[in-house]
Amino acid sequence: MRLAVVLLSVLPGLAFAAGSDDPVATPKPTKTTQECTGVQVWDEATQKCVDPKNGALSPDVLKDAVRELAYAGRFEDAQGVLRAIPDQQDDYVLTYWGFTHRKLGDAALAMEFYKQALDRNPDNLLARSYMGQAHVEAGRMMAARTQLREIRARGGAGLWPEISLAQAIETGATYNY
Repeated sequence: MRLAVVLLSVLPGLAFAAGSDDPVATPKPTKTTQECTGVQVWDEATQKCVDPKNGALSPDVLKDAVRELAYAGRFEDAQGVLRAIPDQQDDYVLTYWGFTHRKLGDAALAMEFYKQALDRNPDNLLARSYMGQAHVEAGRMMAARTQLREIRARGGAGLWPEISLAQAIETGATYNY
């Protein structure tokens, strides 16, 4: 019964995607994931796939590409794009370094990146959610619940980070984005 209540509360809220305030459940595939291979990002200006290190793409375009590549399961490619973002201390960048390392199997390194992201911005709800999901994966449910409480205390009730972590705690299943 409790799981049914959680799932009913989760489904409408999943409209808020990780890393986005857009009411989109997942990042929309673009030519970055449809046509580009390896560590390349679609450049709208040139209408071709480009090396993200060439400096022609804005940090926001690169961040969107990281999120899209990570959602597509292309974690190494996402890391290649992360390397091209000038501000490596940006809490969003640190969060996705953590996420990609966790998905590539290095939970300890992921936790270091999540901690750095939260040191930079304690209100980074996505970092808290991903950290909490890492705790769920490791069976540290009290630590996961601590992050869930922090998300709620920081205004995240009803948003994707809170909903996804609550569901992970309830079911033991975590998200790939």
